[in-house]
This record gives sequence, structure tokens and C-alpha cells, in this order.
Amino acid sequence: MITLIGNNLAEKGLKFMHYGAASQCDTCRFKATCIESLEEGRIYRIREVKNTEHPCMVHDSGKVKVVDVEKAIIKAAINSKRAFEGSNIVFSPPECDQECSLRDLCFPEGLYPEDKCKIAKKMGKPSEKCPKGLDLSVVMLRY
Repeated sequence: MITLIGNNLAEKGLKFMHYGAASQCDTCRFKATCIESLEEGRIYRIREVKNTEHPCMVHDSGKVKVVDVEKAIIKAAINSKRAFEGSNIVFSPPECDQECSLRDLCFPEGLYPEDKCKIAKKMGKPSEKCPKGLDLSVVMLRY
């Protein structure tokens, strides 16, 4: 999918979170290309940077580049019984209110409960055990 990003950020492989439009975007003629193709709260990865530049009131450089992006693959911890590489799952974070070192994997940014995902890669067990005793595996999810 095509979007626009600040010149100083336009680098192949860069991942970014889309937080929504700035107020200046409301009157911009590039709004449809820049903002409306992206979903708020999602993480994207730049696949290709094009040579085309446009003016921008939001970015520091005053210019944006055209980039081709895709939704990023997200690292997450899921129930080991569901962790089969290549399988499709509905992302369901655990019922947990504990703060622990695994929390960012159990509740990764960019994924929402009920997202339909494919397990791109199984990474194995987390480096630490779950304090609640859940049997977790770390996976890379494509949503």
C-alpha cells in the first residue's frame, strides 16, 4: 500500500506506528494517500522508498516521500497449544493483570484482540517463565 512519510524517516525496513492524523492534515490535498490508507494503532514496515517528494506541513523537513508499506510482522506470546508455524489463529491475549517482563509480548502494540493472524514463525519459549504459570510460546504474527 502506498503512503507518505517524512524525508528523514523514509528508509527501507523502517517500522512505524500510525497514531492518526495531525490537525494540519485535514486540509492537505495528499490526505487520502497519506493518512486514509493507514489504520490507526497499527505498525507498518517500509518495503520501498520512491523518489517522489511532496510538501508537508507536519514533518520537520517540510517534505514527505512516497513509500510502499505493509503491515509489520509482530512478535507475541501465545498459548503453546495454538503455536503452529503456518497456522491461522485469532489473536487472543491472556486474561492477566500482572506486570511482568512478558507483558509486552502478551499484549503487543499493533495487535488487537480478535485480529485474524497467521503464525509466520515460531520462535520457541520465552526467556522467562510466566508468573501465572501459562504455557507460552513466542511467535511472529502476520495480521
